[in-house]
Amino acid sequence: MALKSTVYKADLQITDLDRHYYANHQLTLALHPSETEERLMVRLLAFADCASEQLQFSQGLDNPDDPPLWEKDLTGAIVHWIDLGQPDETRLRKASGRAERVTVYCYGGASTTMWWSQIVGKLSRQQHLRVVRLSEESVAALAALCERSMRLQVTLQDGEWFVSSERGDVTVTPEQLFPAP
Repeated sequence: MALKSTVYKADLQITDLDRHYYANHQLTLALHPSETEERLMVRLLAFADCASEQLQFSQGLDNPDDPPLWEKDLTGAIVHWIDLGQPDETRLRKASGRAERVTVYCYGGASTTMWWSQIVGKLSRQQHLRVVRLSEESVAALAALCERSMRLQVTLQDGEWFVSSERGDVTVTPEQLFPAP
C-alpha cells in the first residue's frame, strides 16, 4: 500500500519591504512521503520571496515535469517557474523556454557548490534565470519551525529574510549565484 502525503496548513503573513508586497496567505501544503520538512519549508520561503496573487503550488512530486511553484497568467501561460534543489541543466533550459522567468532555490550544503560549478557555464546565456542558494544551517533552522498547523511571519528586507513563528525566529541570508550580483 502506498503511503499518503501529510497535509500541512500555513498561515503565512508576508511583509516584503523590497517589493512593497504585503499580504496574508492561507496555504495548504502536501508533504509527499519522499519529501523532507526542510524541502517543505524551502517551498514556503520560496513562496514568500516570489509571492503574488497568482502564485500557486503545482502538483509537485506527483507530476515531476512541473515545478514546485509557478505563477500563470489568465491564459494559462507560465509567467514564473520556481524550482527547488539542484535541477539539471536540461530541466532549466526547458523551464526557460516555457516561462518568462525562472528562479531556483538550491540548498544542500557542499553538494550545492559542486552542482552549481558543473552547470553554471552551460547556463550563462539564460537571461531570465535567477539562482539563489540557502545555507544548510538556515534550512535546518527553518525545519525546526515546521508544524502541521503553523503561523509564520516573513519579512523580506535588504536581501535578508526574517521568519518568525511561535517556535522561534530565523534569519536567512540568501546568496544569489546567478545572475552574479
